[in-house]
Amino acid sequence: MLLKPFFGCHCLLLGIVCLIALPIQANEKAMIEYLQSLDFEQLTEMEVTLDDVFDVFDGLVKKRRLTVATGAEQSTAHAPAVTTVITAQDIEAIGATDLDEVLETVPGLHVSRSTVLHNPIYTIRGIHSPDNPEVLILINGISTKKLFYGNRGRAWGGMPVNAIARIEIIRGPGSSVFGADAFSGVINIITKGVEDIKGTEIGMRVGAFNTQDAWLLHGSQQSGFDIATMLEYRKTDGHQEIVEADGQTYFDKVHGTNVSYAPGPINLSRRNLDARLDISRGNWQLRSGYQGRRNIGTGVGMSQVLDPVGYYEADRINADLTYHKPTFTKYWDVMTQASYFHSMLAVPNSILYPPGFNHAYPEGRVLMGGGSEEHTRFKASGFYSGLTNHLVRVGVGYSYADLYKFLHTTNFGIDPATGKPLSPNNTRLVELTDTPYVAMRETARENKYLFLQDTWTINADWVFTAGVRYDHYSDFGKTINPRLALVWQTRPNLTSKLLYGRAFRAPSFVNLYVKGPVLRGNPNLQPENIQTWELAFDYRATKNLNLALNLFTYKMDDVIRAALDSQVSATVQQFTSFNAESQVGRGLEIEARWKLIKNFSVLGNYAFQKSIDKKYNHDVGKAPQHQIYLRSDWMPIPNWYLNTQINWVAARKRPYGDPRAELDDYTMVDLTMRYKKLKGNWNFALNIRNLF
Repeated sequence: MLLKPFFGCHCLLLGIVCLIALPIQANEKAMIEYLQSLDFEQLTEMEVTLDDVFDVFDGLVKKRRLTVATGAEQSTAHAPAVTTVITAQDIEAIGATDLDEVLETVPGLHVSRSTVLHNPIYTIRGIHSPDNPEVLILINGISTKKLFYGNRGRAWGGMPVNAIARIEIIRGPGSSVFGADAFSGVINIITKGVEDIKGTEIGMRVGAFNTQDAWLLHGSQQSGFDIATMLEYRKTDGHQEIVEADGQTYFDKVHGTNVSYAPGPINLSRRNLDARLDISRGNWQLRSGYQGRRNIGTGVGMSQVLDPVGYYEADRINADLTYHKPTFTKYWDVMTQASYFHSMLAVPNSILYPPGFNHAYPEGRVLMGGGSEEHTRFKASGFYSGLTNHLVRVGVGYSYADLYKFLHTTNFGIDPATGKPLSPNNTRLVELTDTPYVAMRETARENKYLFLQDTWTINADWVFTAGVRYDHYSDFGKTINPRLALVWQTRPNLTSKLLYGRAFRAPSFVNLYVKGPVLRGNPNLQPENIQTWELAFDYRATKNLNLALNLFTYKMDDVIRAALDSQVSATVQQFTSFNAESQVGRGLEIEARWKLIKNFSVLGNYAFQKSIDKKYNHDVGKAPQHQIYLRSDWMPIPNWYLNTQINWVAARKRPYGDPRAELDDYTMVDLTMRYKKLKGNWNFALNIRNLF
């Protein structure tokens, strides 16, 4: 299939933000009120910096804090993992409008695109697969994973960023804390609360490809409750890049037909609605959210065959109630949480192959349906500080996940009324739901777990963390995942870390149970596992220069792959999922953050990885071996801010058996010019993506 790269398109986005009624935290209020009282000449004499009004440079250089590594708040330099924290100020500075644009700034993390609905694939340190179940996405510490593919879902549709307070990212294993699928990395998205929303914020954005965004954020205190509400909407037609030849083009040559829609545009339209509510009082916090996805285009098509009319729909609803008592007793800090997550996927229209495929299928080869899941989770954990120089964390949890509805409508396969194959000239749709011929049976999964972690402060310079988590699943059994971390304050400005961790990926329901004409599940599968060793250094060279180096190596075993199953049939090609492969990888990541002068700073990182498929002793393919990211932030005059980003991706080889040349290297340059006035509530931005 010949497809012009997504990065070949140029995108111009204009953003206008209006901020109304801005109550400001006490530690910032006095400074900003003072600055607002000054005129232009006084501001110029004072050399107002971006730190004063935009909080970017401090965020780049100061030690950031996170909770995703251990559950306790700590600086990134001392966390027993290789971590990155991205704040709302970073997101605003780079002009990002979607989570994917933010994650491209993380060293060792590459965002590519699936042929299915153009979904993002988050490749961390060379670990890549089409469905991307190896990366655990959390929203406020709660998983967004689905049972069916073990990922975020087919109709993910992106995630807007206006309601995000910060993003905490672990590169490496996290199963000792988070359990299943914290395999190559963890991305924890923390949404805004009252402390992050200054009154009411209303924003609008328009851009290329008929893109329109709008959002409303509000934070207030009422009757002793802190209440934050967030509403975000996006509509776009997508960039509609032209595909010169698709999978049907090949079949046209083989069968002597001419039914392909190529050359033609890919289908990337979508309408998104995101709503969130955060209510807290004292030790209690209630959060809820809704993500609605409509008219999600099929990208290059479900079979890599253009489908200009197909679309998906999805609804995702979540709610969680948390009780956190830091002083439950003298030595106990206790947290309990109950959460609920519901997802619905619908495929009202989808054509796998166009009308006339193989001189048949006058209506096209049609596949429609959908499914619904419920996830209920309970957990309790606590920190115990009653032992000298030790902080012990212990926790237990339970989850019940149910694929309670699966719909399957098609015009090919077996007719349930006769038990015989449907005719290729059939024009009617048949309902396979709740018949023996449905592609997936409705089933459920239970998970019970407990974990223990001890952080031992050996002395002022040495901290040792040891943790282990035990999980038991109702379908594939138990798994135990430890992690060890030794953190050494080598010098006052240098921190060294030696890390080891083991993680696992649970088989998805497609891996276990699917019954398709080509692919079959295997209920005897075991989870994939990975062992990772890391050596990390964090060096504060000067007050305004921070350097970091991470070295890693890993080994994956029991990798789940679909392979030809000769035991099914000697005449029909049937693929079955097996724990068939292993993979090894190694690499490094270098980071630098430098505040050159008061009004100018740069950030950069370089990542290298080499990952090998042990079965063929060949590069696993599709993951870049080299990545460079550069970012600069500059305030040329008061109230005006210029951000520049350069992203270089290189050496993306093909997997074993693919004879095509390796993918082209590419460079992306983005510019964001922002006007943000101290006096007043208006914020204007001009954002150009992929300038050249």
